[in-house]
Amino acid sequence: MNQTAVQRLYLMQVGVMPEYRIPIVCALMQTQDGRNILIDTGLPEVIPEEASEFENGQDAVEQLALIGLSPDDIDVVVSTHYDIDHAGQHAAFTRAQYVVQRAHHLDAASNPRYAAIRPQWDQPAERLQLVDGDTELLPGLTLVETSGHVPGHQSVLVRLPRTGTVLLTIDAVPFASGFTRDPQDGAGTPDAEAIRASTIKLLDLAERERAALVIFGHDEAQWNGLKLLPEYYD
Repeated sequence: MNQTAVQRLYLMQVGVMPEYRIPIVCALMQTQDGRNILIDTGLPEVIPEEASEFENGQDAVEQLALIGLSPDDIDVVVSTHYDIDHAGQHAAFTRAQYVVQRAHHLDAASNPRYAAIRPQWDQPAERLQLVDGDTELLPGLTLVETSGHVPGHQSVLVRLPRTGTVLLTIDAVPFASGFTRDPQDGAGTPDAEAIRASTIKLLDLAERERAALVIFGHDEAQWNGLKLLPEYYD
């Protein structure tokens, strides 16, 4: 197995979209040298009126406390994108470096889609690490550019010592039913072609890496069967 810096992967469900039974999720990776890397931060503590379809649960800060971590213990926040259910508590992690695709961060600056939580994701330049395309962040931890859901969306590939390769598709493929090479109905989807390209990219990657586990961003049936914090994958 390829060498990896990541020793543990914790999964957290931090909220829900009740009408559609869609889980809102985050993840935490811990490295061999003691670093804590958070993938997304979930919903804001106070949900804006325009996002009333979401409902908070036990948030990331509360769940991290269950394993003895505070926000100051988080070294890196991998921001997959700035939607309200993924970047809603970025500002809580005041010591973290934020890693985001450059294309996404630049688009967000003038995109009203992300305006409601701009104080969360609009961090000082010295705390941002802007990446361009697929990027190996650490040995065994790769960020995968998967535009389509939004420009500059990124998924995450991590190699664990025992479990093997885990692919977190995030919102590039939110449901298992969409992880297919079969044509999908893209009617009404502005970036259907890009979504399709990113889906094929992730399918190819999962096959090439012989992924032991592919975790979809909002699939209730799958998340009901996964190990959730304080349990972990190693």
